[in-house]
Amino acid sequence: MKKFSMTTSIFIFLAHILITNTVVAQDFDWHTYIEQRSQELNNQVIEWRRHFHANPELSNREFETAKYIERFLEDLGLEVESGIAHTGVVGVLRGARDTPVVGLRADMDALPIREKPLVPFASTVTAEYMGEEVPVSHACGHDTHMAMLMGAAKILAEKREELQGTVKFIFQPAEEGTPPGEDGGAEMMVEEGVLENPDVDVIFGQHIWPRKPVGKIGYRSGGLKAASDRLNITVHGRQAHGSAPWNGIDAITAAAHIIIGLNTIVSRQTELTKNAAVITVGQIRGGVRNNVLAEEVELIGTIRTLDAQMRQKIHADIERTATNIAESMGARADVRITKGYPITYNDPELTANMIPTLEQITGEGNLKYIDAVTGAEDFAYYQEKIPGLYYVVGGMPPHMDPVDAPDLHTPEFYIDENALIIGVRALAALAVNYMSQN
Repeated sequence: MKKFSMTTSIFIFLAHILITNTVVAQDFDWHTYIEQRSQELNNQVIEWRRHFHANPELSNREFETAKYIERFLEDLGLEVESGIAHTGVVGVLRGARDTPVVGLRADMDALPIREKPLVPFASTVTAEYMGEEVPVSHACGHDTHMAMLMGAAKILAEKREELQGTVKFIFQPAEEGTPPGEDGGAEMMVEEGVLENPDVDVIFGQHIWPRKPVGKIGYRSGGLKAASDRLNITVHGRQAHGSAPWNGIDAITAAAHIIIGLNTIVSRQTELTKNAAVITVGQIRGGVRNNVLAEEVELIGTIRTLDAQMRQKIHADIERTATNIAESMGARADVRITKGYPITYNDPELTANMIPTLEQITGEGNLKYIDAVTGAEDFAYYQEKIPGLYYVVGGMPPHMDPVDAPDLHTPEFYIDENALIIGVRALAALAVNYMSQN
C-alpha cells in the first residue's frame, strides 16, 4: 500500500507539471499582440476616421455610415445584424468560448454644426433638419469612436481562436438625440434586444476628449455624466392693462420669482458635497405687448443630476417650489418634467477591476481620475441593464493649453489623430482582460 501511494503521488505530480506547462505554452500574449497590431493598423484607422469625418450624417439618418460599417463587419466574418433602432449595426465575434460576452459600443451620428475647415477632409455636407437645410459635421468626435471600434474589431477578429469569450461590437445611432417625434438611440437599441442573444455581461464605451492631452485616459467610478431632464413650467395669471396691474395677476412677475426659487433649490436645499446638480432655465415665453399683463408664461429648462436619489428629490423640490410661489401670488403653475438620459454610472467593482488594464495601455502617470461632467450620454441606458464602464480618451495636441482647446459641439472642434491608437488598444484590451478575469 505504501509503494502504490508513492507511485500515485508521483504520477499526479508529473501530470500536474505536464498540464501546467501545456497551459503556459498555449497562453497567448494579448498585450504584445494588441500593441503591435494597433501600430500596424493605425494608418487604416485614421483613414476610416477621415472617411466618416468627410461624410457625416445626422441622428437616425446614418444610412451610408451604417452600410459602410456593415460591409466592414461582414468582411471580418462576424455575425452581423443591421437596422436596429433604425440604423444601428451590431457584429458578433465568437471566440474559443461562448462566455463571457463583452459589449463594445461606438456612436455614429453627427451634428447640425458648420465645421470651420481646419483639415483637408473637413465636412461640406448639408442635410435637412427640422425642415431646414443645415450644415453637418462630426463636432463631437463620433467619427473617431467608430474608427477606433473598427480597429479593435479587426484586431480581435484576426485572433478569434485565442479569444476566451464573445464580443458584441455595437454601432449605435442617434446618441445626440432623435429628431422631434422620433425614437431611437441607446434606449431603443436596448428595447430591441441589443444586449440579448447572446446576453451581454458587461459593456465598455469611450469618448474622445478635446481638452485632455493625447496619451491620457480619464475615468471615474460611479456617476461620470449627469442625468439630463427637460423642465417645462407654465405659469397662469390673469390679463389686465399694464397701467392697473392690481386688476389682474402678473404671470411674468410670478415666473421671475419662480426662477429665483429654482436657483435656491441647488444652492440651499441640495447636499452639494455629495454630488453636483444644475437647474437652468434657458427659455422664457410670454406676454403680448408692453402695456398688457401676461396671462401665461412658459419657462423651459434643463435639470442635471449625478445621483439617483438627488434626481428624485430635486424633481419633487421643483414641483413644490414652483407651485407654492405661484399660489402665493394668486397665480397657478403647471410643472412638467420629462426624464431624459439617465446617469452615466460606472459600476464601481467593474471599474476597479479594469483600472490595471487602462494603466497598462496609457503607461504610468497617464491614467487620471477625473471630476464628474454635467453633460449627458445615452450610454447610460446600457448601464441601467448591465455593469458598464465609460471613460474619456485624450485628443488634444500635447502643446495646447486645455483652456484654449476648442470644446465639443463647436465649429472649431479638433482632434489630434495620434489619440486613435490609444482608443483602439483600450477597447481591445478591456475585452480580452475582462474575459481572462471571468
